[in-house]
Amino acid sequence: MTAAAADPRLLGRTVKRVPFSAAQIATRVAALGAEITAAYPDGELLVLGLLKGSFIFLSDLVRQIERPLQVDFLVASSYGDATESSGLVRLVYDPETRLEGRNILLVEDIVDSGRTLTRLMDLLLQRQPKSLEICALLDKHVAQHLRYPVKFTGFDAPNEFLVGYGLDHAENFRHLPYIASLQ
Repeated sequence: MTAAAADPRLLGRTVKRVPFSAAQIATRVAALGAEITAAYPDGELLVLGLLKGSFIFLSDLVRQIERPLQVDFLVASSYGDATESSGLVRLVYDPETRLEGRNILLVEDIVDSGRTLTRLMDLLLQRQPKSLEICALLDKHVAQHLRYPVKFTGFDAPNEFLVGYGLDHAENFRHLPYIASLQ
């Protein structure tokens, strides 16, 4: 925590604690890559990153998956001007890649309420993929609205507001190489 507390990237904010260090994240992402490689031994694999939060995790993860794959992104909005998810999902950026008949791995940064992820899964399933699974870096295990299980989980997350490694607060802190809980 001392290194994080002195980190100039924190914009003067104080770190309560660092639940996941850069080294822990790198080790777990490598293990997830091996799990995913074993789960998809053949066929087309499309890795869909849910922006913005997943971009750092996704870039590290796909380099650990030892099989051919394609990458695309999507941006979903369920907040509008509110601070709480409405549960109504609108695709702001729709993947350009064909989804029908493909094995799709949806990569998310953190599973919280599950509202947005459930609606997004419903929308993607309408495109008739061969399979559709979720990979999340963090799972708080508080999702009361998630109807689809997370198949690949990086870490069980504490029920705290976390930043770093793609997670943000008002668009800040995504670039931290570790995950921190701010004071």
